[in-house]
Amino acid sequence: MTTTPTTPAADKSSVYFVSLGCPKNLVDSQVMLGMLEKERYSIAPEAKNAEVIIVNTCSFIQASKEESIETILEMADLKQNGKCKVLVASGCLPQRYSKQLEEEMPEVDLFIGTGQYHRITELLETHGKAAEMGAPLPKRSYIDQPAFIHTEKDPRVHTGPRFSAYLKLSEGCNRRCAFCIIPKLRGNVRSRTIASLVEETQAFASRGVRELNLVAQDLTEYGMEWKYKENLELLLPELCKVDGIDWIRLHYVYPDQFSDELVSIVANQPKIVKYLDMPIQHTNDRVLKSMNRRLTKAKLFDLVAKLREQIPGVVFRTSIIVGFPGETEEEFEELCRDLETLNLDHVGVFRFSKEEGTKADEMDGQIHPATKRRRAKILTAILQRQRQAKHESYLGKTVTVLVEGVSEETDLLLQGRMTTQAQEIDGHVLINDTNDLADQDKPGPGDLIEVEVTEATPNDLVGRAVRLISKARAAVEGPIPTGLTNFSAANEWREGASLA
Repeated sequence: MTTTPTTPAADKSSVYFVSLGCPKNLVDSQVMLGMLEKERYSIAPEAKNAEVIIVNTCSFIQASKEESIETILEMADLKQNGKCKVLVASGCLPQRYSKQLEEEMPEVDLFIGTGQYHRITELLETHGKAAEMGAPLPKRSYIDQPAFIHTEKDPRVHTGPRFSAYLKLSEGCNRRCAFCIIPKLRGNVRSRTIASLVEETQAFASRGVRELNLVAQDLTEYGMEWKYKENLELLLPELCKVDGIDWIRLHYVYPDQFSDELVSIVANQPKIVKYLDMPIQHTNDRVLKSMNRRLTKAKLFDLVAKLREQIPGVVFRTSIIVGFPGETEEEFEELCRDLETLNLDHVGVFRFSKEEGTKADEMDGQIHPATKRRRAKILTAILQRQRQAKHESYLGKTVTVLVEGVSEETDLLLQGRMTTQAQEIDGHVLINDTNDLADQDKPGPGDLIEVEVTEATPNDLVGRAVRLISKARAAVEGPIPTGLTNFSAANEWREGASLA
């Protein structure tokens, strides 16, 4: 999304930022922006006017690698056609391929891995001094074993809508799923303290944030390195005490570690929206074991039944991989039947991506790409029909909606989200009529309103505003200007946007 222009200060170098990949990567980008802004850098509204361009990359699957490389090369053109003097590639791509990138991308001045991004201003300063002296750089790549995680003490620029923020609980992952490269890129789990997370949440609330999105590679691993003396079950009640936060959303809660206490907390804490992002990946026990997942079909079905019994109206998001090595037609058909039975709400269907460095890359029984495409198409059609039926169940009902602003499709509509729709990935509620509201109650970004649903598609709902619930607590007229923040299409692998 392109943001509001700013005018760089005359005595500061200007920086333009592109952030690719998941929200966890976006948080890293926001921390880098905060560190840059704290020092001598201003934010350029357009890449062509920036002296420093930073691309924070993703390399989770092949599509994300390709997008990262294409974006870097696009920005590299501005070293000839713009004002760019320094081009930086940071994040997962250099962490994974720094030596190869140094050879193949002479246009890039600095490669900074996932364990060194907090040194961004220091490394730019080193580069600048070398350039002034006409001396060669000591090195171009700064890659090591990731150990850093930001805290509330680190500066962070809040990009995107002011009323919604991501709170990263931990970094890294101790799981070793056969298809996933993340532990090699991000290291093992490193958690923040409850006190640190509460303090950052309080700061968000003071600036008008009312929706808090909790993210990590796996929320249920939060605190594991302390033997769970601080854990998710202890953290959530403390976050719920923060005045001003209305919605708390849980992303990436792994189903095999979903405790009874966590079920109770989600059920009984009003601020925790009844929306659970639980990555499943498959339902066949043999495939799950081959993936090195700890889940079984029986445990999954039991957990979903328990959650629906104890949390009425709970909504599920998940991601599914089709075409994993060795997946038979019978196992795929079993997956289709199971998902029809489970009838989950938001399901992202992804074709297996063969990634070097993962166990699955070396497995026998690799599935032909055409077969993977066919299976994904079949399953997506089943899930789209389910999604349409679920959306039609809202017709005539009144729902609470968090207003985001003017619709991305047309300025004749407003758009917002219910608690059952996560930012960027689950579609919208489009508001085509506000005539029932008084002029002073006309909704704006960050407001909570009631909407009567009048139309339904598999992707969105449409309705008319019937009542203003509450106005935004602070000025939220737009995102803080930060150049470009780009949620990539390749990120659909993890975020499950293929049906949104």
